[in-house]
Amino acid sequence: MLTIGKLGAAAGVKVPTIRYYEQIGLLGQPDRSSGNQRLYGASDMNRLAFIRHARELGFPLEAIRELLSLSDHPDQSCTAADAIARRQLSAVRARIARLRALEDELERMVAQCAHGTIAGCRVIEVLGDHGQCARPHGAEPAE
Repeated sequence: MLTIGKLGAAAGVKVPTIRYYEQIGLLGQPDRSSGNQRLYGASDMNRLAFIRHARELGFPLEAIRELLSLSDHPDQSCTAADAIARRQLSAVRARIARLRALEDELERMVAQCAHGTIAGCRVIEVLGDHGQCARPHGAEPAE
């Protein structure tokens, strides 16, 4: 059995994050020692590692919740898990496209800079007027 600190160190997850995952139900309530310390077993470690890896891949918490629920039923079809992964792949591709548009716009701004004074600075000018951008490159939609 591991304490919360040892679990966090082993999984590379901060203690407040583990507590948060417990609070929102991604991790179950742990056993307690006679001194009321949280105690975690191998299944908790595996579940936390799953959550951490999913977060590293950018999955939102609700998708992780769905995937954990699916993983609790190993005999069912993986169609739903595939659909969740495809949604995430689509979101990542959209994010990459927005980042490429941002990169292009920043390169254009820097290339057009005359390196003179701020009064004639193309970077300042474009940042002050979104209409001067070559193409749309808005912020990511909220999750």
